[in-house]
Amino acid sequence: MSSTLAGPTSHLLEVKHSRFLVNAAPVDSPDEALAFAARVGDPAATHNCWAYRIGSEYRFNDDGEPAGTAGRPILAAIDGQGLDRVVAVVTRWFGGIKLGAGGLVRAYGGSAAECLRVAPRRELVVFAEFALAYPFAETGPVHAVIAQFEAEKLDERFDADGARLHVRLPADRVDALKARLRDATRDRVCFSEA
Repeated sequence: MSSTLAGPTSHLLEVKHSRFLVNAAPVDSPDEALAFAARVGDPAATHNCWAYRIGSEYRFNDDGEPAGTAGRPILAAIDGQGLDRVVAVVTRWFGGIKLGAGGLVRAYGGSAAECLRVAPRRELVVFAEFALAYPFAETGPVHAVIAQFEAEKLDERFDADGARLHVRLPADRVDALKARLRDATRDRVCFSEA
């Protein structure tokens, strides 16, 4: 299971009179990540560089710094901390001393990594949805098992053939739920993808 940030966080680092302010937050979509970057970036700053990772999707921006010296190290910090669904924006105010390419990589990547390292985290839970079909007589046992596993009932319908229930629960509990339902109903529940 991977993790994300528990909430927005920030960290300030000074390197040779340049200030690097990191703002990071959990996000659920690229649009949300870009909106966060636009919101926390300071138009008066020298650079507002950012990166995000959402599953297999990622993007980064050097905002005028030499190519590969800002956005990519920020993304590497996100990946290095094992985080997902995270955006990090590093705002730089130039202090008058050039850092060179290596110095920029260390400053952007290091400040982002430190911010993410100390930030509170929460586990990302992967959910699964599926449908159950069963005879009316099994409604009581099915509902009891669903309640034991704290599965969320998304939809329930009844027709001439019985009941149909659409449920959602953490993916790591699905196999155990199915086994318990089979036992409780003498294998009279049919499972299908929702």
